[in-house]
Amino acid sequence: MKVAVVGATGLVGSKMLQVLAERNFPVTELLPVASERSVGKEVEFKGKKYKVVSMTDAIAAKPAVAIFSAGGSTSLEWAPRFAEAGITVIDNSSAWRMDPAKPLVVPEINADILTADDKIIANPNCSTIQMVVALNPLHKKYSIKRIVVSTYQSVTGTGVKAVTQLLNERQGIVGDRAYKYPIDLNVIPQIDVFLENGYTKEEMKMVKETCKIMRDDSIRVTATTVRIPVIGGHSESVNVEFEKEFDLAEVRTLLKSAPGVVVVDDNVNQLYPMPMDAHEKDDVFVGRLRRDESQPNTLNMWVVSDNLRKGAATNAIQIAEYLQSKGLL
Repeated sequence: MKVAVVGATGLVGSKMLQVLAERNFPVTELLPVASERSVGKEVEFKGKKYKVVSMTDAIAAKPAVAIFSAGGSTSLEWAPRFAEAGITVIDNSSAWRMDPAKPLVVPEINADILTADDKIIANPNCSTIQMVVALNPLHKKYSIKRIVVSTYQSVTGTGVKAVTQLLNERQGIVGDRAYKYPIDLNVIPQIDVFLENGYTKEEMKMVKETCKIMRDDSIRVTATTVRIPVIGGHSESVNVEFEKEFDLAEVRTLLKSAPGVVVVDDNVNQLYPMPMDAHEKDDVFVGRLRRDESQPNTLNMWVVSDNLRKGAATNAIQIAEYLQSKGLL
């Protein structure tokens, strides 16, 4: 299968190449695509070097699928052009997520909505993906009424510049900043820009995307998203109120049998999910499961996942795998 990776030289794009190789996706020809200034540079895939090509050359090559991680403005401009050429686009930016005509997909939850006519498929926000993977099996059983989530997000979610800022600050080096404030020995309670309602764009993504993915507009969500000095994964404190009463032992059983979920919940041995354990893994890790004693039918949980993998690259490639398995590519 001829596959294009748009934004192949970026942090998520390079992770997509890594995950494609690891999962042995049937790539017969790879087309790494990037901005004009990167054309001619080389990327490595499965031990071979590939030259970066332009958008127009990639379209002319007619790949079966183009996996985009090049930012919203690039996706808005170029994804329709790829789609018009009959190429299926899986887009990692926020450009198409809330477009009612475009599917927003986490394969464990709603891949069944995909058809051969879907030429632009949106990959959800990283923090949304890991939360809904953990919550979907519980929603099916107990019906979620309301979610209160606070995130603790890795600098890798911002990109290479943010990782460099953190490492520079650790070493006392003055350099370019991705953030207005220092990130080392600090937390920044702002991810993306502020909106008129006082929430950030990242917070509102979690609100809107959750309902769309889980196909239930009645779920109420409120979020606070925070950047922390961590490389390797996002963590979330999730407080979820259900319509129905739940049994904690049954919750554990449901989560243990859920696809893509690993339960790490052993208070006696102080075992719980941490970003350092989720790094370079594709699973969503869940722990600190306990009843909220302040109100009925409410559960507290801690959710951790590698934001560059399940939160971005792996989820996109799982979408491609599903399409291929159903003969939709």
